[in-house]
Amino acid sequence: MKWLKSLLVAATVQVLAVTAGHAGDNLDKIKQAGAIRIGTEGTYAPFTYHDASGALVGFDVEIGREIAKRLGVKAEFLEGRWDGLIAGLDADRYDAVINQVGITDARKQKYDFSEPYIASKAVLIVRGDNDTLKSFADLKGKKSAQSLTSNFGKLAEQNGAELVGTDGFDQSIQLVLNGRADGTINDSLSFYDFKKHKPDANVKIAAQEENADYSGVIVRKGQPELVAAINKALDEIKADGTYKKIADTYFGQDVSK
Repeated sequence: MKWLKSLLVAATVQVLAVTAGHAGDNLDKIKQAGAIRIGTEGTYAPFTYHDASGALVGFDVEIGREIAKRLGVKAEFLEGRWDGLIAGLDADRYDAVINQVGITDARKQKYDFSEPYIASKAVLIVRGDNDTLKSFADLKGKKSAQSLTSNFGKLAEQNGAELVGTDGFDQSIQLVLNGRADGTINDSLSFYDFKKHKPDANVKIAAQEENADYSGVIVRKGQPELVAAINKALDEIKADGTYKKIADTYFGQDVSK
């Protein structure tokens, strides 16, 4: 019966090898296919959206194309709703999602991330001629234009501000500009995008949080070779000036830190 035992052992090893190959790294599969499937919204400017001609553009889109280029493959963008993008990884609809996915401990339990490729910070935005508000604490007793359910609104409230409810960033900025609010705490990336399009707008950043929130390329867990290849591509993009060029296009400055 030794021969039967040996046969069973060999068969088990073979099954384990096949299973490991199926559940393992996706990098070889991507290279064989000649394309990396990237999940993205296509409706979230300036990160991923359609321009006037209908072409898919945006900061994340260009980063995705540059990553694919350095992997030696094409970027195949598959658009979907935000609430289904990450789930699309589980269904093998995408090889990666590049859509301003925040790197969180909860997500890292189930998925793997590249190194961060963009950072956002909470910033206090005031009129350009306002020299009174210089810190978040200075909002005490002042009016802050905020989306009431947002984390930014909670931060303003924690600093003693009187909240003026808005529908979002654009309305908050308008209330600051017309003097109906003293300031607004909002996302630095939204501010840079706004100033890129309206450089003469009379608003400025008066203060910013030290700690940033980072986003990365998210993939299925257990793909160290793919993650390493993406990280290498990101390093190259930053080292050769490509990242700065893309960031300048959409934000007017480096947004990696």
